[in-house]
This record gives sequence, C-alpha cells and structure tokens, in this order.
Amino acid sequence: METHEFYMKKAIEEAKKAEKMGEVPIGAVIVKDNEVIASAYNLREITQQPIAHAECLAIREASRKLGTWRLTGCTLYVTLEPCPMCAGAIIQSRLDAVVFGAYDPKAGCAGTLMNLIEDERFNHRADVISGVLEDSCGQLLTSFFRKLREKRRR
Repeated sequence: METHEFYMKKAIEEAKKAEKMGEVPIGAVIVKDNEVIASAYNLREITQQPIAHAECLAIREASRKLGTWRLTGCTLYVTLEPCPMCAGAIIQSRLDAVVFGAYDPKAGCAGTLMNLIEDERFNHRADVISGVLEDSCGQLLTSFFRKLREKRRR
C-alpha cells in the first residue's frame, strides 16, 4: 500500500500541469483500492468555468469511470484545502476521505475557515487529513502568484 505522500506527489504532478498552462497550480487525484482512478488540475481560466476546480473535475472523472456518483471507498488527494464548493461536492459524492497539502486561509472549508467536510449535521462526512507535503504544495502556489505579480508590474 502506498503512502499519503506518494499520492500527494501525484496530485503535485497534476498541479504542475496547470501551472504550465497558466492556471493556478492545484492538482487532485482520487484513489480507490490503492489505484489512481482519476486525476485533474484546475482549468478555470482556460474554460472560463467557475466550477472547473481540480477536485470537481477529478470527482466527475472518477464517477464516469466507476459508473456511479457514489464514490464510497475512494480518497481524494488535493494540493490545496478544498473551498466551499469543492467541500460540497466531496460531501455529495460520498468520498470516504480527503487528504490535502496546503491550508487555504481565504477559502479553506476542511478546517481553516470551517470544516464542512466533517460537519456532523450533514448526512455524509469524509475524514480529513491535512498538511501532507504542505511545504511543497504551498511553495507551488507562492511561486506562481509571485511570478504573476511580477509579470503584472512589468
């Protein structure tokens, strides 16, 4: 069985694909039975779709592959703490667990601003594991936004 770090590195690889395309470098993979069944990265800018977050795209791919919207037995690995929209998608898709890297102080809904994913008021909850390869995940974002600010100054 692979470790959380192993799968987070796969999510980081996805984030780097987004960065090469000028997208915010966030990547996600979904694992079932120790196999990556879906992978995605942010495509919001390219598609001009507000829901084209890595998590939502990976959930859609996993559902298509498994032929069901219920992703029980699956774990989502994502480089940045899920936002409210993605937290809702996680709950609705019945994922068992979410493992994220960097915390999101502006929109994090897996523990930072609130924890929708483990909120007992919902009919489904997923376990949350935070801070896996946090420095690597955070550095991707910090570097991306630094370069973006420098580019805008020029």
